[in-house]
Amino acid sequence: MIKYIGLTECEQLATNKNRIRMIEVVCNDRLGKKVRVKCNSEDTIGDLKKLIAAQTGTRWDKIVLKKWYTIFKDHVSLGDYEIHDGQNLELYYQ
Repeated sequence: MIKYIGLTECEQLATNKNRIRMIEVVCNDRLGKKVRVKCNSEDTIGDLKKLIAAQTGTRWDKIVLKKWYTIFKDHVSLGDYEIHDGQNLELYYQ
């Protein structure tokens, strides 16, 4: 835990909660392409698709991200879907 000089313990906890965490998400299309993307937990699925598109060379609007039978919507953040560091997602193309 990071100690901040001159702050109370409650202020230190609030400051640590407001830090932006970088996470790494692994996307596999099961056709031989596996992409590792670093992003923030506050980013949306649409932002993640754009990062994946930059690495794979496909258009971001043609990418579909799934986990089991859940299709992720573009406007919802990764934190809302509880996508954490090192999680695997299924990558499909439409």
